[in-house]
Parts: sequence; C-alpha cells; structure tokens
Amino acid sequence: VQLVESGGGLVLAGHSLRLSCAASGNTFTITEMGWYRQAPGKQRELVATITSGDGSTNYADSVKGRFTISRDNAKNTMYLQMNSLKPEDTAVYYCKAVRSTVEVGGIHMQYDYWGQGTQVTVSS
Repeated sequence: VQLVESGGGLVLAGHSLRLSCAASGNTFTITEMGWYRQAPGKQRELVATITSGDGSTNYADSVKGRFTISRDNAKNTMYLQMNSLKPEDTAVYYCKAVRSTVEVGGIHMQYDYWGQGTQVTVSS
C-alpha cells in the first residue's frame, strides 16, 4: 500500500484546510485509515480514524467539533477537513492505513503503512 498526502500549507488562525490521502496498491484489505500529527519536539499523536466497514470515526478531544474525517472508497482517498484552525494545530500530518489479512494457517496479520507527511502551519 502506498499513501500520498496533500493539502497542507500555511494558514491564519481561524481558517480552514482540507488534507487528502490517496491510497494505492493492495487497498482492498485496508480495515482502517487515520490521520496522525507530530509537532516539533513532541510525540506523534492520533488526530482521527475511520473504519473501512461501517465508517465509524474516532477523534482526539483536541479536534472534536473542528475536524472531520471522511473517505471516498471509489477513489481510495481519505480526507481531513480542518476548520477553526489554531496555532497549536501546527504539525506534520501523517496518513496511516491498517491492512488486515489472514495468512496460511489462519494466522491473522496486521500491517501498518504511513505516508510521507504534509506540513500544516497555523499562524496567529
């Protein structure tokens, strides 16, 4: 699976951005996708996730009500709509895909894939 993010940039606080993550390759066994971010000097943290089955979503408390994760299965693309951006949202945003398979012998395997990241900078 290959993941390519786009849509990052520099915006003023209070403005919006939409990130995209295009998946290619062996995508039919992807069970979940998500957005993570890493600010300078901090650990990578979860922003939001969405399942491939029923589309269930999960958000970090810090972005609830401001960010919306969605996906277009036909395009194998995931989005993150970010509204009311704050300077503390400044980070490199990474796309992640989780692929689950059943191997020979009935062994369940999970593989994680990451994109290269896209910079989001929110200026006050």
